[in-house]
Amino acid sequence: MRSSTSSMLLVVRGAERYGGDMRRRAARILSRLRWWTVGLGSLSVSLSSAVLSGCRARREAPPPTPVEQALAEFTGAYPAEASPKGTVRTFEITADRAELPLIDGHMLQVWAYNGQVPGPTLRVRLGETLRVRFTNRLPQETTIHWHGVRVPNPMDGVPYATQPPVQPGDTFVYEFTPKDAGTFWFHPHVRSSEQVERGLYGALVVEDAEPPPYTQDVVWVIDDWLLDDAGQIFPAFNTRHDLAHDGRWGNFVTVNGKTNEILRAHPGERIRLRLLNSSNGRVVMPDFTGVDARLIAVDGMYLREPNRAAGFELAPGNRIDLDLSFTQSLGEPIRVFDRFYPKRPNHLADIVVEGEPVKTPAFASPARAHVPVWAGALAIAEKHAFKLDARGGGPFGIEWTIVVCALEGHHREHHAGLTLERGRFYRLRFVNESARLHPIHLHGMFFRLLARDGLRMEEPFFRDTVLIHSRESIDIGVVPVDAGSWMMHCHILEHAEAGMMTMIDVTEGGAAPHAH
Repeated sequence: MRSSTSSMLLVVRGAERYGGDMRRRAARILSRLRWWTVGLGSLSVSLSSAVLSGCRARREAPPPTPVEQALAEFTGAYPAEASPKGTVRTFEITADRAELPLIDGHMLQVWAYNGQVPGPTLRVRLGETLRVRFTNRLPQETTIHWHGVRVPNPMDGVPYATQPPVQPGDTFVYEFTPKDAGTFWFHPHVRSSEQVERGLYGALVVEDAEPPPYTQDVVWVIDDWLLDDAGQIFPAFNTRHDLAHDGRWGNFVTVNGKTNEILRAHPGERIRLRLLNSSNGRVVMPDFTGVDARLIAVDGMYLREPNRAAGFELAPGNRIDLDLSFTQSLGEPIRVFDRFYPKRPNHLADIVVEGEPVKTPAFASPARAHVPVWAGALAIAEKHAFKLDARGGGPFGIEWTIVVCALEGHHREHHAGLTLERGRFYRLRFVNESARLHPIHLHGMFFRLLARDGLRMEEPFFRDTVLIHSRESIDIGVVPVDAGSWMMHCHILEHAEAGMMTMIDVTEGGAAPHAH
């Protein structure tokens, strides 16, 4: 190319020595030559730019899709596997009839775990294995479900799905190593609307491997009781009234089985208070006005950072952990109320701060978990929409349905309403087409609330139970980590008994996200 150009230049310069037409022809050749050489230079620059751009394109990966981004954010949120350390904590639990001084102190005929209501609070540390030898001395078959705990599927306590029901007089051994520290609870999953109402429930506390040095670690189990004129548990269950409304709401609200529960503290104390709502249907909104209270965990899982404790709707099945600080004595008790219905507050308990001051323990809040933001998750196509509604029919006259299907109790094998793959991100939608409340609980997995009625929600925590209001829709994001057949149901227990239950199968199709 270079030699051809030089030859043409020589020809032109030779012609310039002649006059007339030869000079004009030489000028035209020279003009074309200049255009050609400039064009070759431009072409050379363009080709060089294209080659360099191609190299950059090969080096720079395309931006992640919303699904890939959601999975990347989830990585390390909580462990995929348990980490047993060799210590086994063994407990004996017996379910039996009992008569106990409850509520305002009068004798109440109940069903109880180990002769007490609430049942015994079981405590283990993260990494320890829990072994429970359960004996059924009730007149009905039963099971124990470990609410919120990511257990091996056969330990989940769902009759005919994960285990046979435990018959009267029989025993069953539950054994598992919890994967997560937090506040959980246990209760029957057979005829739950009756057995839980009669008093069968207890707390399971899985402490951190190295628990923060709170001065006290206290559990409040909130329940309500529907008593008849004789002061005993109203004997009709799953009534048409309960089914047509928000389940069974009682006429007495208790904390730890009493209407006069008192938390006593010294000035300077820093107390961890764990609350769980074991009611059949009642939603509570605890008001801690006058207390320095920080929300640090929801449904057993730590928050990204501590939040104000005000305004949390504690639906049946929900738990919250609070970090309470007391700097000085108080002349009057602090009265804690449930204000879910502001015009009808219910007294829950009192807090009394008095006595000699103690040194306040100084430590960072344990609420510093890795919780994904999932800002782009609403752009991901929904995997499934669950419609919640009611219709006439069924053994109680009213059926509560999930996508037109009503599961008739726990009397037969259950079929999955949805199949998900382990380790994948999904957006699920729930559309409440009814006028009633529905706290939806998922076994075997945690999720994050993404939106209410299409409006993005930024909750810095995971859940296993979420309250859906009248005519409301919600979106949740979930990454199943534990394979198995897991129940999902309304935790208004009358609604569940009337059919608002289904199963979610989690298969091994995907790889579990990396544990932290």
